[in-house]
Amino acid sequence: MKTKTFKTLDEQIDILLQKGLIIDDIEEAKTILLRENYFFLSGYRHLFLISPTERTFKEGTNFKEIYALFSFDRQLRNIIFKNILIVENNLKSILAYVMSKNHGFKENNYLNPHNFVQNPQRKRQVNDLLRKMKRQINVNGKQHSATAHFIDFYGYIPLWVVVKVLSFGIVGELYTVLQHQDQKEIADAFKMDIYSMTEYLPILANYRNLCAHEDICYNNKTQKVIEDTKYHHLLNIPQHYDEYICGKNDLFSLIIMLKYILNKDNFNLLMHEISYELDILAGRLHTISIESILKEMGFPQNYKDIVRME
Repeated sequence: MKTKTFKTLDEQIDILLQKGLIIDDIEEAKTILLRENYFFLSGYRHLFLISPTERTFKEGTNFKEIYALFSFDRQLRNIIFKNILIVENNLKSILAYVMSKNHGFKENNYLNPHNFVQNPQRKRQVNDLLRKMKRQINVNGKQHSATAHFIDFYGYIPLWVVVKVLSFGIVGELYTVLQHQDQKEIADAFKMDIYSMTEYLPILANYRNLCAHEDICYNNKTQKVIEDTKYHHLLNIPQHYDEYICGKNDLFSLIIMLKYILNKDNFNLLMHEISYELDILAGRLHTISIESILKEMGFPQNYKDIVRME
């Protein structure tokens, strides 16, 4: 079995040079490798390699280009993360309002299994989810000033406060087991349908976690493929064997989801910020084109047109 051995910064630099990478400032590169970890290169270098098997860099590839792609991805994560947080906060607020209005706001109300889907096949899921909620309330309730205040002075935590300590994943799953009328009210508030809400929320939660843990974002592919939307058609995205070639399980599919679920101003700002970062990256690339990055992201050439589409 092969084993990996520790390499000093000088040894790491030597390996990169031997593979044909141009490094203008050795000391700066060593500082970056120390701060960001040599491993980061493995996630961003593949577009700069001659081939997956040869694993040497294309002629003229500069360390600064790879680092520029890394830095772009970090900015991209930050942009996406803050917008998913907006979605998360909106969902928590609307769900808490609807559930409190329809079923009551005390713990014995919103933790009552009868307030959720009564399908016997989903009974276990409902009970497991309620246990997760109780566990998060018990673990996190005292750590937040708002929840601690209600516990100490009122002896319970209303739902509009408790959602603050629940993860996006749990709130998204909670939506899937609500009664139909509750689901519809929440979906209507987002001007969406129940099916799309149920489909999008777990994907958004996964992207939230990806961004929070600084995983590679720009070329991320999700296991779940979203349904075709009007934006696939309006953007004239090409098809292969009757399947759209992008916007299905790539980063552009996330953009389509956010187009539906964010309000107009937030979405327009999101796209402006991403376009700005792409322009910066384009000016820093020399060995590869910005089109190759867009392809990895699943962005069609006319991706900006989605902003003005209704």
